[in-house]
Amino acid sequence: MDVETAVAEAFREEWGQVVATLIRITGDWDLAEECAQDAFALALRTWPRDGVPDRPGAWLTTAARHRATDRLRRDAVGAAKLREVARMPGPDGPEPDDPEPDDSGVTDDRLRLIFTCCHPALATEAQVALALRTLAGLSTAEIARAFLVPEATMSQRLVRVKRKIRHARIPYRVPPAHLLPERTTAVLGVLYLMFNEGYSASAGPGLLRPDLAAEALRLARVLARLMPDEPEALGLLALMLLQHARRATRVDADGVLVPLEEQDRSRWDTAAITEGTAVLETALRRRRPGPYQIQAAIAACHATAAHAADTDWPQIAGLYDQLRKHVPSAVVDLNRAIAVGMADGPAAGLALLDALPLAGYHLLAATRADFLRRLGRHAEAARWYAEARDLAGTDAERTYLTRRISELVSVPGEPVRRAGEARPPEEHP
Repeated sequence: MDVETAVAEAFREEWGQVVATLIRITGDWDLAEECAQDAFALALRTWPRDGVPDRPGAWLTTAARHRATDRLRRDAVGAAKLREVARMPGPDGPEPDDPEPDDSGVTDDRLRLIFTCCHPALATEAQVALALRTLAGLSTAEIARAFLVPEATMSQRLVRVKRKIRHARIPYRVPPAHLLPERTTAVLGVLYLMFNEGYSASAGPGLLRPDLAAEALRLARVLARLMPDEPEALGLLALMLLQHARRATRVDADGVLVPLEEQDRSRWDTAAITEGTAVLETALRRRRPGPYQIQAAIAACHATAAHAADTDWPQIAGLYDQLRKHVPSAVVDLNRAIAVGMADGPAAGLALLDALPLAGYHLLAATRADFLRRLGRHAEAARWYAEARDLAGTDAERTYLTRRISELVSVPGEPVRRAGEARPPEEHP
């Protein structure tokens, strides 16, 4: 394994633990992240010369600890914290990133860290954003796109929540088992958005980030085992299984997006679909429906349809009506409009788009373009596809949308009467 690959693998596996260890010791979130970044940069410089260590996590934590020691030594107010850092064992002693003993019952290290990050003294959105940034390793820009806010807005939110943690002296520790339920909603949100970014990346060359999606799915399994009577934990696991079952068909050999109706369903993971459907049925028997169970039911409608034409779009539209009661959002309304358009015709779907406050959202533009294409209004559709292409965050989507435009520009159609605010209709997890 080359050094760059080893560092990338260490980042995926160790980042959250390194940062969490330093936060626990120093109480300073920014310092912890900066020192962790310095440790990974040092690894890129020294591992080619010295070789990849046997225990990369211990090496990185020790390097980050040394960096924190240097920073605190220069700060008089850090003297007390410095003594704590100095007492941490070195690389020849116990693992510096071993978790402290607790009675939480959470044995998976990364899930423990997520529960730790989701402190109920913080707003749920702040808990989720902080965990995604600090433990999942998502960038501020990626988190901002997940919440549909500008990057600067999300950056300020993260600054404010870190300031609140510091000023209120909110402890960074794993909660005991009886306090886990009050953090479950936020933990589910973290895993959900982790999976979303892996299932459909918000930016970059490729549509998929399979390692991130697989890790979110693994953690969802752990959480479902930890909380077998929590239907939403089961619902989230079912949703991930049913969506992940299509991973092999969502892009073509060139890495370009393949819309749902054109995917080769014979290549879908039938074992994952069977498991996901069974998990969903177990959740629904609890008779406490929630947004993840409803989304899993929508995903099951797609996953169990033998052909695109067999999809029960009226049922999907009805499920989105139920989802709106739990999660009233413009994105849910967009997906409902897609379902209505597929059930009742593109004109019906198109009529629902105008009221959506999603200007600048590429999926809205792409949906409008697709409805117009189905109506035969090709020139208008091409303009909206172009708008969607300019707004899309991944090369996979941009290439797909460019192909759509190329298919339409040579087709005779009406003159374009106006330019619009410009992903093809597909359910979004």
